[in-house]
Amino acid sequence: MCMPESGLKTRAAYRLRLLFGDFDFAHDISFWKMTIKTFAIEYDAINSKNTFTNGDTINGRVIVEASKETTVKSLVFTATGKARVRWSEHYGQNQHHVYWANEKYYNVKHHILREKRQDGTEVIGKGRHVFPFSFSIPDRKIPSSFKSNTGKIVHKLKAELKQSMKLTKEAKTHFMFVSKADRDIPGLMDPQHGCKDKSVKVFGSGNLSMDVHTQRMGFKQGEALQLTVKVRNNSSRSVKPKFVLYEKQSFYAMGHRRISTNEILKEKMESIASSGKETVTKVITIPWELPPSILNCSIIKLEYKLKIHLDIKYAADPEIKLPIVILPSSEVLAVKPPPAAAGFGFEAFGNPDEVPWGMPPPSQAPSQAAEPPPPYGAYAMYPIYPS
Repeated sequence: MCMPESGLKTRAAYRLRLLFGDFDFAHDISFWKMTIKTFAIEYDAINSKNTFTNGDTINGRVIVEASKETTVKSLVFTATGKARVRWSEHYGQNQHHVYWANEKYYNVKHHILREKRQDGTEVIGKGRHVFPFSFSIPDRKIPSSFKSNTGKIVHKLKAELKQSMKLTKEAKTHFMFVSKADRDIPGLMDPQHGCKDKSVKVFGSGNLSMDVHTQRMGFKQGEALQLTVKVRNNSSRSVKPKFVLYEKQSFYAMGHRRISTNEILKEKMESIASSGKETVTKVITIPWELPPSILNCSIIKLEYKLKIHLDIKYAADPEIKLPIVILPSSEVLAVKPPPAAAGFGFEAFGNPDEVPWGMPPPSQAPSQAAEPPPPYGAYAMYPIYPS
């Protein structure tokens, strides 16, 4: 025998009353949403790019606007930095496997409002309330923000407003984190060199060789990379030097790896005739918008390669690959680089008069850290901050 629909509703309502007393769950959720009109979190930028790095302090505020006096249990601020990768691979027609991995770098939590009354609640009055917070990013090796279809590295600020009966309101925002340059990378400032020899046997004869030089491995965003290619063509064929700057994304999870590549810049040079010898110099400007290399994350790597190859018709092209490390540019260092010298005559490295990376010029005084905002409670109601 089936129970009428009205009977089912009555029994469900009766069970809710037994469980929650006179609490009307649906009505209370609607009332809670109406009571809290605005709940948001925001932070202050410290530079024109709105980026942060190791050791920086983020000052911001949590905004709560209530339409009437409201009882809450807690207001919690959390800052998190973490990485995650996930992808699936198919085996045959009916089998597939999902690979995933997580990595956490920091998880900082502050209680802005704690339980003060005996019943474990706190009351905020009607109107707009601003709760300041201040958070210092750990000054250690942390990977920069990154996002792709396979993996991401996120740095997030979150606020949670908890009321009784397990009702929670959440606000969050992401900030762009750019890690400081890692000076411990072997060979970062050393000149790079590669060479390749090849014999031509199909549709031709003879041999050729290619020598490639760059002034170093590490380059800042917007900096000029000088590429010098020396070709000795002792074959019966003409050859054309070409270069490609590309990125390589690697993701690691559960003993497996997924790789994707993407070309950034490519260009070809003038052909070198048979029995010729030529030295070609090319200046490549690293794009300003290119993300810095990520080499300090165990599950995500972002690398750059410079591939130089000789285009030979009807034959395998000899190629040389040189690693390129893209370093972040700071506000102080964001200046146009001087023109590069031609040929193999590179300037001496380690110029004692050059300002080290990440340091302000001698004539500029280091900027002073902003004072943290006053704790909540110093004023009954904080002034309204502009969005």
